[in-house]
Amino acid sequence: MNFPKNLSAKLESRKQNNALRQLSLPSKIIDFASNDYLGFSINEDIFDEAHQLLLNKKIKINGATGSRLLSGNHKLYKETEDYIASFHQAETALIFNSGYGANVGFFGSVPQKGDLILYDELCHASIRDGIQLSNAKAYKFNHNDFEDLEKLILRNSNTIIYIVTESVFSMDGDCPNLEELVLVSTKHNCYLVVDEAHALGVFGIKGEGFVQMLDLQEHVFARIMTFGKGLGCHGAAVLGSNELREYLINFARSFIYTTALSPHSVATILVAYQYLEMDSASISKLRDNIIFFNQLKNLLSLKPLFVRSKSAIQSAIIPGNEKVKTIANQLQEKGFNVKAILSPTVPEGQERLRFCLHSYNSTEEISEVLRLLSNFVY
Repeated sequence: MNFPKNLSAKLESRKQNNALRQLSLPSKIIDFASNDYLGFSINEDIFDEAHQLLLNKKIKINGATGSRLLSGNHKLYKETEDYIASFHQAETALIFNSGYGANVGFFGSVPQKGDLILYDELCHASIRDGIQLSNAKAYKFNHNDFEDLEKLILRNSNTIIYIVTESVFSMDGDCPNLEELVLVSTKHNCYLVVDEAHALGVFGIKGEGFVQMLDLQEHVFARIMTFGKGLGCHGAAVLGSNELREYLINFARSFIYTTALSPHSVATILVAYQYLEMDSASISKLRDNIIFFNQLKNLLSLKPLFVRSKSAIQSAIIPGNEKVKTIANQLQEKGFNVKAILSPTVPEGQERLRFCLHSYNSTEEISEVLRLLSNFVY
């Protein structure tokens, strides 16, 4: 069967721009690419304990056969959601199958016609996709620019406003001034929504996230916690009030019309959270690696390349798809899995090498990969 010509043209355009996305198998070289910040996805103890938990509770391992509103709900969901809510000092938690599903479900159902969504221009695609499904109007504000945000608020008074940001931005790795943002949100009676996908396991005494590290949880309408990064497993949760949870169960389409996670997946989430609460050593090692990386890039005169970040995501801006791919390939040939982020994933001219740091990276590995980067760039 012939493939539509207009779709072929779009693929050809990607190829011509050296920006064609392709699937590749996981690499066995040194990991500076995955979001598995604490190494939980490769922790066999977590997997085994999740399995044992199901045996102890006599829950069928592969019991999910439908939506949670039909046959997919099971008793471990409540235990896990209660644990998550307590851990994050939230009234309730509602588990979704992924961070993408949580964002699409939340933004596609909560803001209503006549409401307004004001979102940071660098918010993740999942937030943008959810906003597109909403009947509310939406405007972006300049990245981390709350003066720009406040101008938009003042132009749109007398309406329900949702302010949306991320606690760690996935491409730049930087953080907003959440304390200032809370002041703006409170001053204008707005509803603040924070995506904490890349903060879970990284910020806070027990890895609770950026909001709790600043003790701002009482001022945030909803937090989206994604488990596929710091927790190394499937799923996500929306944290908020009992009313918000009830509303999402009734109106979030990505929750209602999705087959529930298997009991083993839910058990893995619970065990991963328990490990997060106990495993202060991994969190401490990750933070030490972030500090070491930042200090060394300064010593090697690499600081001008990098976006300012105190998170596990460190991005070196190297404009041009061809140039950044070449340097990424050179690093990979030397045994370091560093990914090039190309346009149109990021704006043209903002192509970058994205370094993801982990608790299991050694200082020797960090030193060598930055030394090689310095050689290849300069």
